[in-house]
Amino acid sequence: MKERSEEIFRKHGGRLRMSKAIKHGITRYMLYSLRDKGIIERVSRGIYRLVELPPISNPDLVAVSLRFPNAVICLVSALAYHDITTQVPHVVSVAVPRNARMPSLDYPPVQAHKFSNEAYKSGIEEHLIDGVPVKVYNPEKTLVDCFKFRNKIGMDVVLEALKLYRTRKKFNLGELLRYAKICRVEKVMRPYLEATV
Repeated sequence: MKERSEEIFRKHGGRLRMSKAIKHGITRYMLYSLRDKGIIERVSRGIYRLVELPPISNPDLVAVSLRFPNAVICLVSALAYHDITTQVPHVVSVAVPRNARMPSLDYPPVQAHKFSNEAYKSGIEEHLIDGVPVKVYNPEKTLVDCFKFRNKIGMDVVLEALKLYRTRKKFNLGELLRYAKICRVEKVMRPYLEATV
């Protein structure tokens, strides 16, 4: 039975949520037994992976994406992903639609923000991190969101990100303004954008 359980894990990329494992015939007892024998490890509450897999390069983003597939990595977490900040995120910031249930995890800590429908859907990129699809806002949408949440994350963080974006990415004024309109921060952003052009 142990071999069959490992095979089920392999068939699903080496990772399974407990609920999915149970649906495929792996009991809780078998999961805990596999964990105790060092065959699988707990990534986050209810998520397990084969120990034989290579180490996870970004375990926090992977864990959050596995637990909350509709959450989109945003704000400082997205800035860090795109390498346009010197900040080290202490929580994983995610965006969810207004009517969604707010995600919460013991580890990694998650900070969820409710976005209006259009703001939530705009600018999503899907990246494969260790075989797991992770939704992250593109750099332009991330910057716009940071302007919108400037009072929560600090204007110094926002301006540093804008400066790093200018030097490390292809500066796309059209996209920045398009997302600024969607998120209703065009008036706030325009003077800073004009100063950088």
